[in-house]
Amino acid sequence: MSRINDKIIEIEKFLEELGSVLPKDLEEYLKDFKVKAICERYFEKIIEAVIDLTFLLIKEQNFESPKDEDSSFNILSNHKIISKELSLKLKEAKGMRNIITHEYGKINDELVFEAITEQLGKDVEEFIKTIKKNLE
Repeated sequence: MSRINDKIIEIEKFLEELGSVLPKDLEEYLKDFKVKAICERYFEKIIEAVIDLTFLLIKEQNFESPKDEDSSFNILSNHKIISKELSLKLKEAKGMRNIITHEYGKINDELVFEAITEQLGKDVEEFIKTIKKNLE
């Protein structure tokens, strides 16, 4: 249980740190390559930590072993730990993380900025809130 709590604290810290460097708009994001790189790195770190948390939960609950990262979200959804909708959103974020990390094709900066400023925080905070509720 303490590893799960430690991972939640780590994710919350990453979200806070990302919030402290977020540019006010897309123009500022596109203009400053350092800020863009920092935001992309935090996106990666947050999603990797979320995936780690799914695996910790699955192990602690003795659920079936996931065959890959996507299936870890499906397992939590199938066991009613998270909603199917949240599972889908987190899988999409993981897909974007893969694009950023491995630079598959050209990174769409507008999409990344939108994900970082409008979706990531909400989805990850919902995930953490749901996990905390299930741990009570």
